[in-house]
This record gives sequence, C-alpha cells and structure tokens, in this order.
Amino acid sequence: MTLIEDGLRVRNGFAEGPLADAALRRAARSGQLLDELQECPDAMTDAELCDGVSRALRGFMQRQPHADQVYGIAVQIRRGVRVDRPVAGRLACA
Repeated sequence: MTLIEDGLRVRNGFAEGPLADAALRRAARSGQLLDELQECPDAMTDAELCDGVSRALRGFMQRQPHADQVYGIAVQIRRGVRVDRPVAGRLACA
C-alpha cells in the first residue's frame, strides 16, 4: 500500500480512502445528471441543455468545462446519441 496524501492511498492499482470515495460519488452524480438530461432533451432549449451539461461536467471535473466539450455533448444528446459515463466501483490509478 502506498500513501499518497492524507485520505488517499493506493493498493493493488486502485485508489482507496475518503478522497477516492468522494471522487467516485462525484462521478456517479455527474452520470445521473447526464441521464436526467437525456430523458427529455426536446423539452429544453439549447441554452438549457448546454447549461445542464456544463453543470454535470463541472461537478465531476471540479472546474469549468471547455465550451467545445459542453457543446459537443449537448449536440450528441440532441441527436439522440446516448452519452454514458459509467462509474466503476473502484478508482483505478495509473
């Protein structure tokens, strides 16, 4: 086991600890928000859809996502392409 910092350690190639758990919760919430947006994109304006995508990504990335990334995902959702953000049970480390 390797201690990276307080609350984060690596064991067998996977991150463990409270910081890893928080990252997994953020990823899961981001996926839920994207799923909700994909339920009825026709009921939203383009601006509302882009704002929803931006909020979902910002929660996961913890920073403002690039406008091109937000717009690209919004266009996919508008076209009916399913955008999946699968979340594993453990956080893999490089």
